[in-house]
Amino acid sequence: MREMRWWDLDAVMDLEHRLFPDDAWSRGMFWSELAGARHPEATRHYVVAQDGAGRIVGYAGLAAVGGTGDVQTIAVATEQWGTGLGARLLGELLRQATAFECHEVMLEVRVDNLRAQRLYERFGFEPIGFRRGYYQPGNVDALVMRLGELPAAPPSPDVPGLPGTETTHG
Repeated sequence: MREMRWWDLDAVMDLEHRLFPDDAWSRGMFWSELAGARHPEATRHYVVAQDGAGRIVGYAGLAAVGGTGDVQTIAVATEQWGTGLGARLLGELLRQATAFECHEVMLEVRVDNLRAQRLYERFGFEPIGFRRGYYQPGNVDALVMRLGELPAAPPSPDVPGLPGTETTHG
């Protein structure tokens, strides 16, 4: 796992369109997020995960403002589901939230994405509400989840059966 850079965007966009064909982020959205990641007053943190051949098989991003972290996106290639990669990506975002001195972390997840919800619950996130019609097209609701106390050390991704995640953007 390493910091996402501009030269990763072709591979990230390919994975983005495969996983989120109906509501994929644009290249400009990723550029905007990366612009907030590499300066002394950074409020963004984006990482990529690569397989043994160097291909990007996952990525994740966090925004932090006013002591609150927000998981912007976590994406894991389908061939990596069930490997713990989603947990490792989320763990990295939580480590960075601690570095950003966040006192809580929020996220949105599709109500029909039970795989991702189980992962977030394992990390201590709790449901706190819904955003009706948040995901378009399809008018799918988002479950809003909150982690109120950041763990000193995120759970180990080596727990048997710990799934990867393919959450839609927050």
